[in-house]
Amino acid sequence: MEKKQQIESLRKELREHNYNYYVLDDPTISDYDFDMKLKELQALEEKHPEFYDASSPTLRVGGEVTKNFNTVAHGQRMYSLENSYSKEDLTDWEKRVQRILGDIEVEFTCELKYDGASISLTYEDGVLIRAVTRGDGFQGDDVTTNVKTIRSVPLQLKENYPAKFDIRGEIVLPFEGFAKMNEERIENGEEPYMNPRNTASGSLKLQDSALVAQRPLDCLLYGIVGQNTGIESQWQMLEKARDWGFKIPSIAKLCKSTDEVLDFVEQWDVQRHDLPYETDGVVIKINSLQQQEELGYTAKAPRWALAYKFKAERVSTVLNEITYQVGRTGAITPVANLEPVLLAGTTVKRASLHNADQIAKLDIREGDTVFVEKGGEIIPKIIAVDFTKRKADSNPTNYIPECPECGTELIRQEGEAQHFCPNDTGCPPQITGRIQHFISRKAMDIEGLGSETIELLFAKGLISNYADLYTLTMKQVMPLERMAEKSAENLVAGVEASKNIPFERVLFGLGIRYVGETVAKKLAKAYKNIDALMVANILDLVAVDEIGERIAQSVVEFFGNEKNVDIVDRLQSYGLQFSLSEEQLQNQTDTLKGKSFVVSGVFETVSRDELKKLIENNGGKISSSISSKTSYVVAGDNMGPSKKTKAEGLGVPIISEVEFLGMVR
Repeated sequence: MEKKQQIESLRKELREHNYNYYVLDDPTISDYDFDMKLKELQALEEKHPEFYDASSPTLRVGGEVTKNFNTVAHGQRMYSLENSYSKEDLTDWEKRVQRILGDIEVEFTCELKYDGASISLTYEDGVLIRAVTRGDGFQGDDVTTNVKTIRSVPLQLKENYPAKFDIRGEIVLPFEGFAKMNEERIENGEEPYMNPRNTASGSLKLQDSALVAQRPLDCLLYGIVGQNTGIESQWQMLEKARDWGFKIPSIAKLCKSTDEVLDFVEQWDVQRHDLPYETDGVVIKINSLQQQEELGYTAKAPRWALAYKFKAERVSTVLNEITYQVGRTGAITPVANLEPVLLAGTTVKRASLHNADQIAKLDIREGDTVFVEKGGEIIPKIIAVDFTKRKADSNPTNYIPECPECGTELIRQEGEAQHFCPNDTGCPPQITGRIQHFISRKAMDIEGLGSETIELLFAKGLISNYADLYTLTMKQVMPLERMAEKSAENLVAGVEASKNIPFERVLFGLGIRYVGETVAKKLAKAYKNIDALMVANILDLVAVDEIGERIAQSVVEFFGNEKNVDIVDRLQSYGLQFSLSEEQLQNQTDTLKGKSFVVSGVFETVSRDELKKLIENNGGKISSSISSKTSYVVAGDNMGPSKKTKAEGLGVPIISEVEFLGMVR
């Protein structure tokens, strides 16, 4: 018992020293003394393995090797943020917020947007149990072993924390540590790393956690997700999370107006260059969590937050050549091949030219000196031409008339910005692009298959569409370049396992134009199975919530093509999921079909999210704002007074939580 107490006492002391040094930046012990105490603890733990603790400070040194990072679904989706670049964008956002919330006071929390690798940390009973990368927002990679080596990530929290919650933030690499890493690489004759952000992201996927422990990574946190946290505002969350032991950046401001927000943005657009980390903007959030719930989310981003990006960096370089890429839908994208130039920490060699109109509008020509900018987009773009440096023999750009891959004459439909290659069944990039989309993470997520392997399988004549994947054998795959027996085995097994992927993701994987993830889910929920969807007409489809005429036309055209129908029939015969599961259908009814609901306030019997799910599962539609088309307002405690006034003015019935539950039960 004495040894156990000694071990626990050392652990507690080292956690406190670690917090003082890495979170508060206020060390109370020398590095030498800390190391001596850590070695003492390591020796005691080795002698007494019965007192093992997953949150021990000794685990910070790493040593575990992870060969494969497991994919883990996020408890709640990690959304992207809507970007803004001007006062007008900010004002428009505020108007949208007030339109939903009504005429009530709104406060904003402003925090710097740190440029790192997004992470979600899960804590249970104060102990870190999981760290997951953002991934596609729905699921990411489990990198717990590597994240445990980051000293500013608490393995054991301080007092008064919720029983279970997730906290989101960024893994960053400070400039000073990044510079030291590159000094060492140059001394060793190695290529230096390009920028801190990519290096931080790459560090999380290193297989040896001991190597991660050697890197000076930091973790800055900004948002808690969970039930019953006792938190009522974003500002309160920042303060409480600090108390629990998290490293929460001190640069934040509670603002009463958008003018105060803009003052904060302008201040840090200048002062950010003095910070130890990369920052690229300010994140503005509605402070009240209740108001955040009222506002909800779009398909891609929260309505209650906005990323105000700092002015984009701009450089000039020479455009050597314009080439053309063919996408999986046949869309042609012109690409500027540039003289390599350093921009925002990365070497840029290519930039998107978008379409023929953009080229004509800017009068972009090969040989021009152009200005390149990297704003909110990942891919840089040309924003202007330096006409003072244009050569006298320069010729205007003539957009190509034929597909660069198959020679088919390009078409451009009325109202479309892009040219298209109509040879969808004979143009190689379209064929391989559709198969690559089908196997992608958000669709079939087939392990052991990548873009290069798809290209190889197509080149060897083993596949010509995604249904062919399900006829591949080990014997066919083994002779392929760089394909060992184990790799071939994984590929065939991955294809077989994909037969369990749910209907909505299979539908998304088919690659119907304009049918993204969200639309695929809505169509799957509305039609329940592929057979019903295949015979739907345009009028039927546009009656589905958020399905417009363009999407409807595309769906009808896709299933009107006999080749597509044959492929779907083959996929069905191979056992893919082309209907909602019994579990999904179990709670589905048409009780609320044709009815639109606005949810407002705080609820007791069910959570707000559960209430919304009940509406959708019973065929109803959820709207964020009240209009004459609203069927009911479901009102909880603290319903916004302006919403109540508007509902009463329009004659929209206001029902309680109990009354609503009576409708669906």
